[in-house]
Amino acid sequence: MLIEMIPELGHFALVLALLMAVVQAIVPLAGSATRRPLWMAFAQPMAAGQLLFLLVAYVCLTASYLLDDFSVANVANNSNSMLPWYYKASAVWGNHEGSVLLWSLLLGAWGFAVSLFSRDLPRDMLARVLGVMGLVSAGFLTFVLMTSNPFTRVLPVPPQDGADLNPLLQDVGLIIHPPMLYMGYVGFSVVFAFAIAALLGGRLDAAWTRWARPWTNIAWAFLTVGIALGSWWAYYELGWGGWWFWDPVENASLLPWLAGTALIHSLAVTEKRGSFKSWTVLLAITTFSLSLLGTFLVRSGVLTSVHAFANDPSRGMFILALLGITVGVSLAVFALRAPRVSHAVRFSWLSRDALLLINNILLVIMTVTVLLGTLYPLVLDALNLGKISVGPPYFNTLFVPLTVILCVFMGLGPLSRWKAMPGRELARRLAVSGLGALAIGIVAPLIYGGEWNLWVSLGLVSALWVVLPLVRDLIDRMRRQGAPLAALKRLSPAYWGMVLGHLGLAVTIIGVTVVSNYNVERNVRLDVGESVSVAGYDFTMTELGQQRGPNYLADTATIAVSRGGESHLFTMHPEKRVYIARGMPMTQVALRPGLLRDLYVAMGEELDDGSWALRIQFKPFVRWLWLGALLMAAGGLVAVIDRRYRRRVKARSARSGREGTAPDGASRAGAEEARA
Repeated sequence: MLIEMIPELGHFALVLALLMAVVQAIVPLAGSATRRPLWMAFAQPMAAGQLLFLLVAYVCLTASYLLDDFSVANVANNSNSMLPWYYKASAVWGNHEGSVLLWSLLLGAWGFAVSLFSRDLPRDMLARVLGVMGLVSAGFLTFVLMTSNPFTRVLPVPPQDGADLNPLLQDVGLIIHPPMLYMGYVGFSVVFAFAIAALLGGRLDAAWTRWARPWTNIAWAFLTVGIALGSWWAYYELGWGGWWFWDPVENASLLPWLAGTALIHSLAVTEKRGSFKSWTVLLAITTFSLSLLGTFLVRSGVLTSVHAFANDPSRGMFILALLGITVGVSLAVFALRAPRVSHAVRFSWLSRDALLLINNILLVIMTVTVLLGTLYPLVLDALNLGKISVGPPYFNTLFVPLTVILCVFMGLGPLSRWKAMPGRELARRLAVSGLGALAIGIVAPLIYGGEWNLWVSLGLVSALWVVLPLVRDLIDRMRRQGAPLAALKRLSPAYWGMVLGHLGLAVTIIGVTVVSNYNVERNVRLDVGESVSVAGYDFTMTELGQQRGPNYLADTATIAVSRGGESHLFTMHPEKRVYIARGMPMTQVALRPGLLRDLYVAMGEELDDGSWALRIQFKPFVRWLWLGALLMAAGGLVAVIDRRYRRRVKARSARSGREGTAPDGASRAGAEEARA
């Protein structure tokens, strides 16, 4: 009897979570406005209670999947009795209703984490932060219960079996990719809440940025990993061998990443120098708004994509209304409060402040470029002005030059100083790095490809221009200390996080440059005993067979690979599967990965003579794309462990509360960091 009531228990838990979110939103905010400590104290227990009931609801939905309860419409539409248990567990978020529930659960988890790890914040500030997060959570839970209830029953006659999970999603990538991506999306709600709370409290000092920076870094790191995993999944699962298609849904995740990257750097300047205060708040609002926009694009039905979940316009209108309210109200608060609590801080245009400002502007331009290319076709279609397609030519033509310019200013940053720096000194410190980047960038294509390639040289010079100044900066720091190891130990985790982040971008640029220019692809037909040569490797089909999986039938091929007349090196086993429940064919790619190259074999269709069409690719340095992303994410996480985010927060915030905005204190903090 209890098992049969699991969906109703989950539905009831969702209702209770919504009620707690409403209390979390209203009572603490009212308490902070009227200075009532008891009301403000409601924030933390409500955040904990909301997470508890969201977790109960999520466990109930997962149990319905694992128990094959096909009387639940969500389970009947997205699972099957033959589906392996681990895909049943991940199928919970492989659909619209379940993914929004996961979104809400992670939002509750972020709110609880803030309540747990921010106890040193002033009581009114914490109440406002959790109150704003409660408002966002209440909006999404209302959306779930009104339009996307995952516990809706199929009654009175439920189906005997389910329709099965989309075969594209029956992959380990689905188990990891969406939670990572949502952690990034939802995580930006924390810095959004801190920004709105700071505006409401009338205190845009360095203290709020110090509180917000760790949460921003963590959210950005999760989003970076999520995007990389999505790229990796598309690479090996779709059978095309591409790693980025400028798909609108891919762009939906790139937009908050670009804005979040600008936000991380702007927060650093606001904390250290007390400048860019209004700009930082605006970036916080923009980044979270773009996360909501991505949610709208994926779940509104305006896009047709393998990544998109919903096609119900009523759901899209609800999310669009939620997006409009969030953006409108937050911008109204910004317009009313920011001019009163911000002020200008002077700096030279030849300084780290100016370089970070230019980088911020470039990142915003890149964000707008992607946003226009993504939304413009949708707007035209919505207004019945025709259908157009905006694809890679547009994005590559605009995005690549902006990335090169961004790298130029990134290379200048590590060797510059805050506030002001003589031009001759900066030029002297950059001379060796610049010459080294040019020399290696020009010579490397001649050695690797046998001829000079302008685009490869440009990519390598850009990447090396980012890395070599970092090396020079480390050498200078060790020379000043006299003891190299001691100097390295004194460097803060925030500094090492910056190094890893910039190094990761350079590694990704190298991977993009090399694989885009030296990729080799051949579409061939092979029968048993036949061979083909691709990029110096010989591929011989030695066997064709069939096998049965837990919920699919597969044609399989065995490909023996050798090189340069050598004997057999290894075998590869591509498959062509047909999933039984849906009758949907799928390509299972065979990969031979390596640090310097991937070999990629995908089966196409069986031909009339019994042979098979195959796509064989040689992809040099493609792994560097995802290695660079992991380095960037590691940099964001390493920066979080910096001691200054865990000490003297209470004293500093109390002093900031007495003094209002404190640019001089922020400058002193910046000087201390520069000396470190």
